[in-house]
Amino acid sequence: QVSEPNEFDIMLVMPVARLQLDECDDTGAYYYVSFKRNPKEKNLLKFLDEDGKLSAFKMLQALREIIKQEIKNIKNVEVTVKRKKAGSPAITLQIKNPPAEISVDIILTLEVQQSWPSSTQDGLKIEQWLGRKVRVEFRNKSLYLVAKQNKKEKVLRGNTWRLSFSHIEKAMMNNHGSSKTCCEYNGPKCCRKGCLKLLKYLVEQLKMKYTKELEKICSYQVKTAFFHSCVMWPNDADWHLGDLDYCFQKYLGYFLDCLQKSQLPHFFIPQYNLLSLEDKASSDFLSRQINYQLNNGFPIF
Repeated sequence: QVSEPNEFDIMLVMPVARLQLDECDDTGAYYYVSFKRNPKEKNLLKFLDEDGKLSAFKMLQALREIIKQEIKNIKNVEVTVKRKKAGSPAITLQIKNPPAEISVDIILTLEVQQSWPSSTQDGLKIEQWLGRKVRVEFRNKSLYLVAKQNKKEKVLRGNTWRLSFSHIEKAMMNNHGSSKTCCEYNGPKCCRKGCLKLLKYLVEQLKMKYTKELEKICSYQVKTAFFHSCVMWPNDADWHLGDLDYCFQKYLGYFLDCLQKSQLPHFFIPQYNLLSLEDKASSDFLSRQINYQLNNGFPIF
C-alpha cells in the first residue's frame, strides 16, 4: 500500500518436484494440479481429492490449523488469524502492537522447476525494454502456483491453482531501467516508480470512497498497466525524473484507454483479460472518477 504501509504479503513457498498441470478454463492462468507417477512428496498425497487433483482448499485448511496453533506461542504481541475470505488465497494475520496495527497475508505457493505453460509463450514482451537476455533468464526461473479459487468454475471445489509471477514482477521493479544503472546509488534517476505509486494511491483512495462500485477493481490491474507502459516507452529518457507529471498523465491515459475498451491483457498471459466485460460497470465507474480527477487537478491528492 502506498498511503499507509500496514499490509504485507508473504509467500510461503513449497518446492515440489514435477507437476502435471491441466488448464481449467480459457484464461490460461488457472490449473488443476496433479502429480506425475510416484511423487517424491509422499506427504502431500493426503491433500489429493477423489480425482487425484491436489486440493488447494485442503492444503490451506491444514496450513490454517498449523498457523492457529503456532500463534498461541507468541507471547509479547497480540496476533490473531482473521476469518477466512471466500476465494482468497491468503491466510491473514492481524498483528496488534503500537505504533500501528498491521495485517500480514500468508500465501501458500507451490514452486516447480519446470518450463512455463504454453499460455505464457507470447507474454513478457520486454525485449525492447529490458532486453532479450533478461527475458530468457526470467523464463528459466521456477514456476509459482498460488492456491486460488477459480470463480468461473461451475462447482466451486477449491482444487484450482493460479499461476503467479510476483517473483518476476519484483525483479522487474528492482531493475526497471533499460540501462543497468537507472536509479542506482550514483546512476540517473527515473520516475517510473513515482508514476506507479501515484496511480496506485489514486485508485486506492477511490476504492475507499466507492467500495461497492469499485469492488472489481484491484491494484494488480494498475501494476499490469504499468508494466505495459514500460514496454511502450522502453527508454529511460521516456521517464525522466523531472517529467513526473507528464509521464504520469501518459501512463494514466493508457490505463483510461484500457478501462474504456475493457481490455487489459495479463502481462505474462496475453489471452487473459484482466478487465473482462462482465466487470464493465466497475471499469466505467472508475473511468468517470479518474476523468473527474484529471479535469479538476486531482483534488484527491
